[in-house]
Amino acid sequence: MRIDIITVLPELLKSPFEASILKRAIEAHLVEVHFHNLRDYTSDNYKSVDDTQFGGGAGMVMMIEPIDKCISALKAKRTYDEVIYMTPDGDTLKQGMANHLSLKKNIIILCGHYKGVDQRVRDHFITREISIGDYVLSGGELAAAVLCDAIIRLIPGVLGNETSALTDSFQDNLLAPPIYTKPREYKGMKVPELLFSGNFPEIEKWREEQAYQITKEKRPDLLED
Repeated sequence: MRIDIITVLPELLKSPFEASILKRAIEAHLVEVHFHNLRDYTSDNYKSVDDTQFGGGAGMVMMIEPIDKCISALKAKRTYDEVIYMTPDGDTLKQGMANHLSLKKNIIILCGHYKGVDQRVRDHFITREISIGDYVLSGGELAAAVLCDAIIRLIPGVLGNETSALTDSFQDNLLAPPIYTKPREYKGMKVPELLFSGNFPEIEKWREEQAYQITKEKRPDLLED
């Protein structure tokens, strides 16, 4: 998979990809992540990427021209499955969406900034709009990093255990069951005995029941789906 991220602040985005699982995925050539500074596609001496909005109003708007030039330059080299715009009013990122996007080959992610982008960008260049929640950030960079992490960890070979991602919360509309590790007992707090029984069918049944109960208590809305 190749992910191209268009941003006015590439330095803000790079650090999450220089550590942990994302770094290992890149070094193992399981994914390519490239950052494109939108100011490199401007046409004036000031490298302006934004301007005041027509009709008046507070806030600056990202202009269509540099965005068009950047996306066009990328598309001239390869075909993209999705051109994604990170925006608070997009579709909320959920596990199913991450699963779907992890199967794609080439993705462009446009990070919004200021008041947002010229509507013509959304109308003519964007294929999917994604939000990570009902709140506003200073820009789309951190949201893009969240999206990339959610996608990349699902690519085969990225996680040490191939089944690990399949047992995460939300994969089957259930939250994850309780998990335990050493020591077996700590200050009187014990691990359920069933987990030491070796009866794996019963353990899986217990985990499913626990997952259902936790979901019912914490996120009953998931059971409605």
